[in-house]
Amino acid sequence: MTTHIGVLPDDFLDTITRKANEHEGGSSLGPDGLASIPLLRLPHPRTAVPSLFLPYRRPDPAGGSGGGWGILEVQSVSTPNPRSWFFTEGEVVSVDLDGKLLVMTPIDPAFLVIPILQAIKPKDGSAGIFQPMDDIFDEAASKIVQGSTTIPQEDLISLTRYDCIVDALKRVCDFQDITPELKVYRYSEDKVIEYLQAKVTRLSRHEVVEKSRTIIRNFAKDGLMDDGKENLLELGRTRSACDLVSQYLAPSVYSALLAKYDFTSLETHIKAVKAEDMAVALAGAPMAKSRAAAEEDGDNKKRKAKSKASRGVEILKKVDVSKMGKMSTYFQKK
Repeated sequence: MTTHIGVLPDDFLDTITRKANEHEGGSSLGPDGLASIPLLRLPHPRTAVPSLFLPYRRPDPAGGSGGGWGILEVQSVSTPNPRSWFFTEGEVVSVDLDGKLLVMTPIDPAFLVIPILQAIKPKDGSAGIFQPMDDIFDEAASKIVQGSTTIPQEDLISLTRYDCIVDALKRVCDFQDITPELKVYRYSEDKVIEYLQAKVTRLSRHEVVEKSRTIIRNFAKDGLMDDGKENLLELGRTRSACDLVSQYLAPSVYSALLAKYDFTSLETHIKAVKAEDMAVALAGAPMAKSRAAAEEDGDNKKRKAKSKASRGVEILKKVDVSKMGKMSTYFQKK
């Protein structure tokens, strides 16, 4: 059996463990079990490239089996050079020649819903019409698969069976209750931007940003951690949060989100810092060049001296010394 190394969320591991225990106890995995949860091939929210996603049941906080659905993004991390995994079980060591790392991370279902809704957005700029969820996904799926031969239409349509998708529609759409059983939706760009702004606000909180050492180092490099730069630091956090969210947004949606913020003062400050760093680097360049030139001149003189000595030695080698007396004869008594 092939072994795969993966990084999974705790709640997904809990689901796997619970379902495995139920199966061992004679209970079937059933229609809601792991055996019936397929990997879905869907367009990536930012690039539209076919990507893998895995729906899963989240554990019920009350301890029951009725937890809601979540969706994981499935990624395979590999390096250009071959890698292997080594496992030790007792005294037996096994090797997995496939050194890829499988990473599953939760994704906000709203990111998946936005491009699906945009696929049926009227080209004339009008708001469009209200439609039931099934009609929306049927129409969107037929249009999306026309531009891709690797995205199954049934994978897109199957999203309608998960409650997290229904919740996502309510966040980014205007909706109306026609009857207790029928709800209709219409894509709303205003609600999308409002939802994304709320997400940016959460991600830009001090305690969230501090978890990333890379972001903190960049702030320090740009001088945002200095005293008196609190306003710029706040803008820096917001911009970093926008950049993070942009990983799951189409360029047009990201541009609309950025238009809600004014980063002019931050960009001016960063340009000034970079210009100052460049000036310092250029000022130090002549000194470094002079030292390099001096070292090169010294090396040239040594090479010339060595070259002259070498020619002198070659000349002496050509002298006929066969008729010359030995040095010891000059020190003998006469």
